[in-house]
Amino acid sequence: MTTTFTCNLDAAGSALAHVWSHTVGSGRAQLALRADWQAQMRKTHAELGVRHVRFHGLLNDEMCTYLIECDKDLYSFFNADQIFDFLVSIGMKPFVELSFMPTALQSGGDIVFFYKANVTPPRDYSKWADLIARLVKHWVERYGIDEVRSWYFEVWNEPNLDAFWKGKQADYFKLYQYTADAIKNVDAQLRVGGPATADDEWMPEFLAFCDGNKLPVDFVSTHHYPTDALGKPGDDTETQLSDAPRDVLVQRARKMRQTVGEKKLCYTEWNSSSNPFFEFHDDPYAAAFLFKNML
Repeated sequence: MTTTFTCNLDAAGSALAHVWSHTVGSGRAQLALRADWQAQMRKTHAELGVRHVRFHGLLNDEMCTYLIECDKDLYSFFNADQIFDFLVSIGMKPFVELSFMPTALQSGGDIVFFYKANVTPPRDYSKWADLIARLVKHWVERYGIDEVRSWYFEVWNEPNLDAFWKGKQADYFKLYQYTADAIKNVDAQLRVGGPATADDEWMPEFLAFCDGNKLPVDFVSTHHYPTDALGKPGDDTETQLSDAPRDVLVQRARKMRQTVGEKKLCYTEWNSSSNPFFEFHDDPYAAAFLFKNML
């Protein structure tokens, strides 16, 4: 079978937006301490020009960021520093997802993933805000205000899904308020945003809440996958994907732009499926899907 392409080289050209180079998603924070992860990230930056990386679980107990021992608050930013030191050293920047809940602040025992990330609201929002303020102040002291102003601080991950947030919408909005205030009290030019929801949800309500309470929103973030996140190979997930428009993310982003106006819009997660075990992630279809939605 032969396919013929034609190209009018006399037509007016336009700049190609390198949207793929803004941010890449990773797994969880602890993986970034591994030598193989760092080698892959170095290559990603050098060959693709990727500037930011986002991952879950910076505040998980396995990172030892905030613990309570013998009724004393213990803070250790060593592991987070090892990751950020590396990123800064190769010219990259973190897209800081502020999650999940340290055991010392959890209001319940609900967890997600094999690494047992706690997904409950803080039992003390003031202590949560204090933790965020301590972290951000530390990074400003370590990396300088100009560097940290170039980062993004995203509040939580997919709070509209029960798997990731055991509170209600109002609880997340409260979390955002305390977090945004803590960050802006360190420096008004630091960038904070959310709601990091799945499937473009909560955006009108989130923006209305922030506007009504005069809260800063330096960027809005959301996620989109054209398939059911809970689908398994062999059920209707493949059908969902085949029925989705080939440029589904482009269409979603254009629609979301009407809601968020001129605010910076970040799709911090997207792919043909959120299930990492689907074989088609390694098929030619996945490459074509990514190509179609990035051009």
